[in-house]
Amino acid sequence: MADPKIDVRKGMPSVQIDRAEFSRRYRARFYDPVFDALSAEIARLEEAAWDAYDKYRKTPRTRPAGAGFADPTYEVAIEWLETRRAIQEAERRQKDPGSPSRILLVNASARSDQTCPGEISKTFRLATLARQAIEKVAGFEVDFLDLSALTAERGRVIYPCKACVSTAQPLCHWPCSCYPNHALGQEGDWMAELYPRWAAAHGVMVVTPVNWYQAPSVLKLMIDRLVCADGGNPDQTSTHGKDPVRAKALEFAGWPYPKHLAGRVFAVVVHGDAAGVENLRRILVDWLTDIGLIQAARQAVVGAYLGYYRPYATSHADLDEDTDLQAETVNAALALVEAVKLNRAGALKQPDANLHDSREK
Repeated sequence: MADPKIDVRKGMPSVQIDRAEFSRRYRARFYDPVFDALSAEIARLEEAAWDAYDKYRKTPRTRPAGAGFADPTYEVAIEWLETRRAIQEAERRQKDPGSPSRILLVNASARSDQTCPGEISKTFRLATLARQAIEKVAGFEVDFLDLSALTAERGRVIYPCKACVSTAQPLCHWPCSCYPNHALGQEGDWMAELYPRWAAAHGVMVVTPVNWYQAPSVLKLMIDRLVCADGGNPDQTSTHGKDPVRAKALEFAGWPYPKHLAGRVFAVVVHGDAAGVENLRRILVDWLTDIGLIQAARQAVVGAYLGYYRPYATSHADLDEDTDLQAETVNAALALVEAVKLNRAGALKQPDANLHDSREK
């Protein structure tokens, strides 16, 4: 730990807020007049929440990690252990040759007809076509992940990545241990459920629009939080939680960069109306390839314009007429199905599978 190479930089201003500002922010969630009659109860809850914040109880329920960890006595959040166990169970099912083939199908649009803007997304319609095509194949099941739940469902949240990996790779835990943070009121992180769903998949299909030349924010949140799948540390006791000195020491000692989702196959469908399709298609393919997934086939990756420079108000009618894009989406799904079959049979060969990556990161 006294290695002179280990240099942890500090210098940002304090983010601690005072009691009055805490109260203002806490009570903002009770703006509805229906809560007025509960002011005494809210005051009691606020006092307890302030105590948790002021004393910074990030993980108020812990237990010793136990056997199999670098430090079995280190106190670990029970929630993290539960997520880790769910991932391990999902991986066991995924590796069971007798299990159904599972496709994680991601609708990456934030639009929903259940809230603003009050209309279904074209992405959801395309993803539904893919779902119907996959479900017709014997032995396959679809796990439909609708990221519009982040905008339409109460309590659905994916918190942003804190970029722990940029301090040292071993500081980024698999699964992520940055959340929940009960001291800061950062509970209910959906990624605790999504990590096992990714682990259980034999194939992944992402269907997405282009939003301002880039991925929709709901998709980008999930992408960033999946950084721990690419080289993440499965044993947070080895860094005693978030100790950057311990993490840097482990990285200097030589980190193996485990790819926790490697070997699954993927398909991508990107659509846009004016610009950015090619960039986003390439970004998603590069990202999925970098974390160790395998492109299913040429037709498994689609980038297309829909209603090019036409009015937004007629875009669903444009999709009705664009039977080629509909067919391309179905083909991408079916190409993924065939690749999963080959992969599970050990027949999907990668020419570079046995080569060592000289620049792992």
